[in-house]
Amino acid sequence: MNILLLGSGGREHAFAWKINQSTHCNKLWIAPGNAGTADLGENVSLAVNDFQGIRDFCLKNTVDLLVVGPEEPLVKGLRDFLALDPKTAAIPVAGPGKAGAQLEGSKDFSKEFMEKNGIPTASYATFTKETLTEGMAYLKTQQLPIVLKADGLAAGKGVLICASLEEATSSLQEMLVEQKFGEASSKVVVETFLKGIELSVFVATDGETYKILPEAKDYKRIGDNDTGPNTGGMGAISPVPFADAAFMEKVDQKIVQPTIRGLQEAGIDYRGFLFIGLMNMEGEPYVIEYNVRMGDPETQAVLPRIQSDFLELLDAIANKKLAEYELKTASTATATVVMVAGGYPGAYEKGKIISGLEKNTLKKALTFHAGTQTTNSGAVATNGGRVLGITGMGDTTEEAIQNAYERVDQIRWEKVNFRKDIGQDILQFGN
Repeated sequence: MNILLLGSGGREHAFAWKINQSTHCNKLWIAPGNAGTADLGENVSLAVNDFQGIRDFCLKNTVDLLVVGPEEPLVKGLRDFLALDPKTAAIPVAGPGKAGAQLEGSKDFSKEFMEKNGIPTASYATFTKETLTEGMAYLKTQQLPIVLKADGLAAGKGVLICASLEEATSSLQEMLVEQKFGEASSKVVVETFLKGIELSVFVATDGETYKILPEAKDYKRIGDNDTGPNTGGMGAISPVPFADAAFMEKVDQKIVQPTIRGLQEAGIDYRGFLFIGLMNMEGEPYVIEYNVRMGDPETQAVLPRIQSDFLELLDAIANKKLAEYELKTASTATATVVMVAGGYPGAYEKGKIISGLEKNTLKKALTFHAGTQTTNSGAVATNGGRVLGITGMGDTTEEAIQNAYERVDQIRWEKVNFRKDIGQDILQFGN
């Protein structure tokens, strides 16, 4: 098969790594890719939102499968764009169309969807600039802390947890009137704060059949002990000890099945991944949010635990053959530590030369590139905020964490930063 994979982050490097292991992989292109994906296929200078360029490339190179990594081209309707053209309509796409992608593209849509389908989630109300007065009044009726979410895509930064009424009212004003998150906050969802332990559940579906992939727990804040501002993700672990069989059965019955059924009833032909952000509240699962793609950095922790052919899974999703696919997972534990540029998630510098990449002698550690580029001299340099994701593997979570940090210690660049406590909070649950 000839595969075009869209994206340039750690998720896409992990996808490329797994696709490359398949005997079905004939040719793999990654657009635009990074320094790590260049070793697994051919990087293509093509933007993920260049729909016309993607169309032309698929036709010229006889692409058999298009795999969409990030959410933006899905929300903007890449699959629909290709389906409208008779020349590209038959190209299988692993990723939902615009209608299904609203689950991530609009927080208001997803909350309405959950409410309609009886899926447990926080109570909410949605406001616009025109209904700001009602929004301010609504805030006064809510318990603290209060959660404010920009309706649209805001690069993972559109969620605010406000500890005081004053903070909530000023934030609502900033989001709706001053457009703090641009067009994304032209609508704001105000939610009840859910208290518990977070985890992420990943579902592969062809719109009819679904498979639940290994779960993960990610770490969003920049600092140890969950301090400082939110980021795109500073690490992840899998499996999650508190997500036992009884809890996952509740997730399946109360969340996954109603979600798939709800999409079918809405006439949405959903083919792709569903990333369900959950809160475990005293043993009961509540949905925090949906994403319409795999998570980053959770993918780097989840994919090493999948033993079956990942390309076959992607092909089955796109071609409605998932019922025929047998998902096999390993009991191996994984821990991913994200190494970031100094200053991230604020201002940071690019172009720092990375040393130690070639030193990996650890069989139980994988190095996934995210924000990297190859310089003219052949060196690898930083090219983003989140630069590398190091995944350690082991028989226990503790061993996986140890292997990850052993590899982290081999790698250096100027002003490198990473959390030192990934996975420590869950060790109390045992392995």
